[in-house]
Amino acid sequence: MRPLLARRTGWAALALVALLGLYVVAVGERGVLLLRTGEPVAVALGAAVLVIPLLTVWFLVREIAQARAVDRLTRVLAGEGTLEVDDLPRSPAGRIDRAVADERFEPAREAVQADPDSWRAWYRLGWAYDAAGDRRRAREALRRAVRLERAARR
Repeated sequence: MRPLLARRTGWAALALVALLGLYVVAVGERGVLLLRTGEPVAVALGAAVLVIPLLTVWFLVREIAQARAVDRLTRVLAGEGTLEVDDLPRSPAGRIDRAVADERFEPAREAVQADPDSWRAWYRLGWAYDAAGDRRRAREALRRAVRLERAARR
């Protein structure tokens, strides 16, 4: 059985996707209504408005695919018994102690420098970036890990 936090997170994600779906439908409907007016300015505006839901759906599908791929890598590492336990000290609000996260970051960075083609090293670097609060670099590192793992499977 999955931990309670994982279930809550899953339900929260599902609720957000449902709300985003409502947004996409509402904006898409407005765009179609503008297109149907036949007036050149309204048609141009309607076409521009329809780009928003299309981009939203594209980003959502991309992010869900990335999350599933990272989850698959997590399961692979867990199956190998090499998945690191998140035992970083946290504040009462749940924030990771930045000093400890910074200490753990260096070994992860060095592992990537030693073996830049290792998806495992990039995976760990991604989570080290995440713990250090650098979400943008964390996402980049995890994307790289997924690409490297897919290439290794082929």
